Amino acid sequence: MTDSERTAGGFVGRVVGRAKEAVGGATANEDLAREGRLQQAQSETELKARETAAEAQVREQEAAAREHQAEVEGEREALRTEVASDQREAQIERDRRQAERAAAEQAEQERHAADRGEAQQHAQAERTVEGAEHSRVAAAEQANRLEREASAAERRADDLDPDEETR
Repeated sequence: MTDSERTAGGFVGRVVGRAKEAVGGATANEDLAREGRLQQAQSETELKARETAAEAQVREQEAAAREHQAEVEGEREALRTEVASDQREAQIERDRRQAERAAAEQAEQERHAADRGEAQQHAQAERTVEGAEHSRVAAAEQANRLEREASAAERRADDLDPDEETR
């Protein structure tokens, strides 16, 4: 077989190689028989190479599938993490708003309590002022009454002893 000749490979090449070997052996053409054996060997090697390539391709596809699955799992986990983070942030925001409402309600209650306390103190102060005013008026009335009584007593004393005033 020359370098320029091209032999069939694979299964057909193997069959052709056997035929050449058989014809070469039957006709005592050792070159044809050797060419047949070489073609069979080449075909076997080519078949093995194809099988090996096919197996390698299957392994590559399996590896690519595992890699893709790992990427998908990574993305899924990233999404879970993102969703969990968003949920935590939303809960934090709800908690913050609730705390603000509670603080505002407490401040309002304290403001009302302070207003009630102030109103009670104001009412007490007014009662105290009224009481003091009543006491002042009563004291003034008593002072006027006592002055009138004193004046009346002086007049009676003067009536009883008119000389005493001159002494």
